[in-house]
Amino acid sequence: MKAFIFDLNGTMIDDMIYHTRAWQTLLNDELGGNFTWEEVKPQMYGKNPEVLVRMFGPDRFTLGEMNRLSLEKEKKYQIEFFPHLKLLPGLNEFLENAYQQGIPMAIGSAAIPFNIDFVLDNLNIRHYFKVIVSADDVVLSKPHPETYLKAASLLNVIPTDCIVFEDVPKGTEAAANAGMEAVVITTTHEQAEFNYLNNVICFAKDFEDAAVKALID
Repeated sequence: MKAFIFDLNGTMIDDMIYHTRAWQTLLNDELGGNFTWEEVKPQMYGKNPEVLVRMFGPDRFTLGEMNRLSLEKEKKYQIEFFPHLKLLPGLNEFLENAYQQGIPMAIGSAAIPFNIDFVLDNLNIRHYFKVIVSADDVVLSKPHPETYLKAASLLNVIPTDCIVFEDVPKGTEAAANAGMEAVVITTTHEQAEFNYLNNVICFAKDFEDAAVKALID
């Protein structure tokens, strides 16, 4: 039996535009940057301090400053996104069906626990997941496979028995590096952006897609 590992933002909820907007506000209005939307969007992967390093270089902030800015950014995101917080179409039924069939499930996200808790608890879906791997639980971010390999280990399944649900190329690459197949949810990126990867089972706009449903039907 396969295990399922879910990325969170952009995969389970369609919120990446809100993350990008919160980052752009922080980077430009509060930190003096001059970044366009097109410059910010491709950087929306990995841990928050890594985003700051990619945008401003390694010497601009201390780790403490980056952690403070990270939390500030997430608070902005949560306030703006909360009225729109909901699972992607079909995901609630998918999770319940997988849960009833005893398929072990995990979260494998670069989000900090503050954000993961925001989603799981407000949507009352924490009980579906035996394992949660957050940014605080790994040393190396996606596309390194540590996030997904740790999730598989904690689920007590071998990596090749896992299917990852992702929405970004770097995350799907992390799944490939872990030896895992992936389903790509096309909330934030076009299919062509994944052409360099050979571990994609299918592309779907949400969890009502027939190919996704077939994974547990």
